[in-house]
Amino acid sequence: MEAIPIEFDSKKFQEDLISWFAEEKRDLPWRRTADPYQIWISEIMLQQTRVDTVIPYYKRFVEKFPTLNDLANAEEEVLLKQWEGLGYYSRARNLQAGVKEVAEKYNGIVPSTRKEISSLKGVGPYTAGAVLSIAYGVPEHAVDGNVMRVLSRILLVEEDIAKPKTRKTFEDAVMEIISHENPSFFNQGLMELGALICTPTSPKCLLCPVREQCGAFHEGRQHELPVKTKAKKSKELHYAMLAIRSGETVLMEKRPESGLLANMWQFPMVEMGGAVLPEGLDEHLSENFKGTVENTEQITSFKHVFSHLTWNVDGFIAQGDGLTVPSHMKWVTAEELELLPVAGPVRKMKEALRQRGDV
Repeated sequence: MEAIPIEFDSKKFQEDLISWFAEEKRDLPWRRTADPYQIWISEIMLQQTRVDTVIPYYKRFVEKFPTLNDLANAEEEVLLKQWEGLGYYSRARNLQAGVKEVAEKYNGIVPSTRKEISSLKGVGPYTAGAVLSIAYGVPEHAVDGNVMRVLSRILLVEEDIAKPKTRKTFEDAVMEIISHENPSFFNQGLMELGALICTPTSPKCLLCPVREQCGAFHEGRQHELPVKTKAKKSKELHYAMLAIRSGETVLMEKRPESGLLANMWQFPMVEMGGAVLPEGLDEHLSENFKGTVENTEQITSFKHVFSHLTWNVDGFIAQGDGLTVPSHMKWVTAEELELLPVAGPVRKMKEALRQRGDV
């Protein structure tokens, strides 16, 4: 479809948006650098994660891995520990894989063309455009959900933004209206507008610097757009999570190398058939280990919501003296436990144990 209305004044839109961003932009740590490596880090962290959450992680991450080669040469367990609590851990592994490619193929210099940067692991169209425009001043589109929401209202685009093919409409639109003099502030301005003004449910139209060119504002349709179909209901799984103790140690297991939370550590987990745990849990657990698991006591129960599924977890303490465990498990002390990268569900279990004084 033709996304740009005939009467749309691209030059005025650029000027109004860029002037507003220059005056009103938030002071964020990744906006204090032109280093494409550090901007790349920030863009990966900001995927599906709130700015306020990202800020302390970004600062610690850049301090731990100040150069591209530092990250390229880092042990994966150290990397995952730095990412711990941020979620979507495949982002961290893909970031490191992409950084290694840059170190090996491009002498440590992040590519400045869309074709080359898009070939890197974990770099999609949005990340590529963001790094190119912000770090290198290249007029390239950087279209995410914020940008699609803003432009669907401004340009009255009625295509469903939940459909992958719709993104192309917005990418084409950005390439038609982007500032070639200041693509960095233009793209960041669109993102900032979506974050601060043109919000999902209560857009602050009277504060908007580009409302004079907003089709939805003039037609009173800002609450109708964007068009977005609802996501399918997430799948629910039920687990027993077990802090199995032996003396001063607790048993931990490493998750598989691929899939959800790959290579993260967790207390051993047993998938249950439903929400109600079977009677005789000790016997059920002993079937999964060589030895006897006994004195099982439930200490917590919680939900953990991922983007596509929900874990319903019942947490237990148990005794497992004399257990023989497989190679992907190991006994650790409280000090060693603190060094292992763990995801949200395990952090919740650790907190329950701390409250009891068990770790």
